[in-house]
Amino acid sequence: MRRYLNILCAALTLWCGSCIENDIPYPVVPVEILGLEGTGFAVGQIDPVRRTVTLTLDERTDIERVTITSARITDKATGAEALTGTFDLRTPLYVTLSLYQDYEWTVRAEQSIERHFRVGGQIGTAEIDDVRRIARARVTGGTDLHAVDVESLKLGPADITSYSPSAAELSGSSFETVRFVDVTCHGRTERWLLYVERSESNVELTQADAWTKVIWLYGAGIAGGRMGFRYRLQGTEQWSEVPGVEVDGSTFKARLAAEPATAYEVAAYCDQWESEVRTLTTDPVWTLPNGGFEEWSAPDGDRKYYIPFFTGSDPFWDSGNQGATTIREKDNITTPADDPRPGSSGSKSARLESRWVFIKFAAGNLFAGEYLHTFNTNGVVGFGRPFTHRPTALKGWVKFKGGKINRVGGIPAGLDEAELKAGRIDENGMIYIALGTWKPDEYGTTVVDNNGKTWNFGTETTPVAIYTKDLSTFFDPRSKDVIAYGEKVMIDDIDQWTEFTIPLEYKNGATDLVPTHLIIVCSASRWGDYFTGYDKSVLCVDDFELVYD
Repeated sequence: MRRYLNILCAALTLWCGSCIENDIPYPVVPVEILGLEGTGFAVGQIDPVRRTVTLTLDERTDIERVTITSARITDKATGAEALTGTFDLRTPLYVTLSLYQDYEWTVRAEQSIERHFRVGGQIGTAEIDDVRRIARARVTGGTDLHAVDVESLKLGPADITSYSPSAAELSGSSFETVRFVDVTCHGRTERWLLYVERSESNVELTQADAWTKVIWLYGAGIAGGRMGFRYRLQGTEQWSEVPGVEVDGSTFKARLAAEPATAYEVAAYCDQWESEVRTLTTDPVWTLPNGGFEEWSAPDGDRKYYIPFFTGSDPFWDSGNQGATTIREKDNITTPADDPRPGSSGSKSARLESRWVFIKFAAGNLFAGEYLHTFNTNGVVGFGRPFTHRPTALKGWVKFKGGKINRVGGIPAGLDEAELKAGRIDENGMIYIALGTWKPDEYGTTVVDNNGKTWNFGTETTPVAIYTKDLSTFFDPRSKDVIAYGEKVMIDDIDQWTEFTIPLEYKNGATDLVPTHLIIVCSASRWGDYFTGYDKSVLCVDDFELVYD
């Protein structure tokens, strides 16, 4: 699986003979799980950096008895037998794989079971709490709770789950108080609680999320009714219909185009009933600082490197120049260029150039964050800037020149080593954007230097700290605290300035998640974190902006 933190080689871990003691008699060969096969699951993700494998279980698979029949691991490594057998994956499986050194891997399982509880006169969908085993349905005010029609009940895997009493036996009975149902599957029985409660209204505005130029609306009504939303500017009298309403049974949703920093009143309706009116204010437009890459400070005094902001101003962008110029000033890999994109109001762009620096491959890069420190041959970079808005895309201009990979430091997961070393794999540039809720106590890092001093990195301003010596600190776009992500990979050369748009995909399509930080990374070499790439790749970028439509 290919890693996306191409910025890491920006820190440029330069070799230093006086700093490295070669007291290990065996080569260092990372051992990876390449694949798992078995019954009732698919391999959802293999992460060679954090050494984790995630299995996606079928709905009908017994999570307490997951059978893995075979495992593929790095050639000549041992320990594959620990991965085969039948396991209870309610908790992770920890295994040790070995080849000269030991490597700890974790196998965990994810399972999604569709559950529902539907009754006559129901408003919206039932609330299902699978931890406390509670299903709660809301019905119209006139519903007779002494004779509730249970239309369907599914609280376990399809086809292999039995219920006592069954949905048919429950139908027509009283739900004045809680009802219990025993749900049996895989030879185990769980007791669930069923609630049916009258609602004060036959329609509800269940959720409303105001972004910058869009408001997301969600409602619940009675299936078969005429459902929708109305809106107006706060302080006005005239209501308007929200177009494009999508109805799914007894729930409905819509997307309302809006103006930034504006107050709206919204309401849901179902037939003649209307929900309470809710007031929402959209976010203002937030502009990327130095998005045109016009602000640069040239090497000055003891500083041998370019920085992408004016000295004394609040920085937003940084690069790996500080690490790259450790020995020679001429080794700046990210520099200003008097080459703006056509039609730009500015006069500069950013030029990111991968090259062989002294005795090491370095990828040209630019990122939202800060280069933090250099330890002998390794660097620490901080990712992230405070950000609470919800854009829909990153837009900008790009040029790219790549080639066949001719410098191989490490082998990225998913690449063929023979093809790579033979120079038959094209080099790629990359730009990505991520929104998340990262915290420094979880995404920071600690480094102990050669003198035994402990350094802690990661702050509320720049929470994600990456130490180039420790792969476990690398940024992962699939981590739990990433709420939106998008990327653009340059495979072919882009000879002329070309406009691009990177749509942001929000986790599970959620519209109520609010980020705390923004990360943007540009790299002339997609696999630069492995010190692998083409040493003449050039990525030029200009006029970045966030899109909110």
